[in-house]
Amino acid sequence: MLPQSQHLELEQDGSWLTVWFNEPERRNPLTNARVDALLDLCAALPNAPIQGVTFRGRGGIFCAGGDLKSFKSSFDGPASQDDIVRLSLRAADLFDAVAALPQFTVMAVEGAAMAGGLGLTCIGDMIVASEGTRFSLSETRIGLTPAQIAPFVVTRLGMPAARRLMLTGATVDVQEAKRLGLVDQIVAPEEMDNAIEEVQAMIRSTAPQAMATIKRQLNEMPFQTREQQRQMAAKSFAERLLSDEAKEGISAFLNKRKPNWAGG
Repeated sequence: MLPQSQHLELEQDGSWLTVWFNEPERRNPLTNARVDALLDLCAALPNAPIQGVTFRGRGGIFCAGGDLKSFKSSFDGPASQDDIVRLSLRAADLFDAVAALPQFTVMAVEGAAMAGGLGLTCIGDMIVASEGTRFSLSETRIGLTPAQIAPFVVTRLGMPAARRLMLTGATVDVQEAKRLGLVDQIVAPEEMDNAIEEVQAMIRSTAPQAMATIKRQLNEMPFQTREQQRQMAAKSFAERLLSDEAKEGISAFLNKRKPNWAGG
């Protein structure tokens, strides 16, 4: 059973979960409560029979990033620097948790993805954006820094493009975002549902545990020596080759039938 929260709406269709940010009147910010709800969800997902997760915002807006009202209360109220450090590390926990999900993640971006919302976008395995969507790392325009999302932006875009967007706070349209590698696919607004269904069909043909294994390898690869990479690859490949999934997948291929993935 997945944890329920008033700060997220969950829609499950078989092995696929859609996570809706549900505060469009405020541009779906990453409030403290929403971050907590997402962390609870991410903690439950590795043990859930879910193969893919779509993150999406209600009201035609993806996510405006951090909660500016909460930020204002920090300097208007009694919050100390240590309190703010803990708040920042909580955001880091969220980005790390989404990045570590074993499921295939789709960021369905509509309207705008700003600041932390753009950072969250960068973590997705696939990013589908609607025409007219805008992207911005706007922190420097209000005296802040995109600190915790910086590693994920650099991983997605590379250092030159990430530096330009983070330092200038510039807003880019969806065509420029695709040119930079931030967006994988652009669709008309009315075609977003169909585009997500096509991704679901593609992912449902893949082996869930094989996908989880390669995601884990890709996440750890940048922090490993070449020898560690070799050893992890050899071990994971051996485990996969001896797995029930591989037996089913190879048998299905040789017998020209669709594989029957457990949990798929």
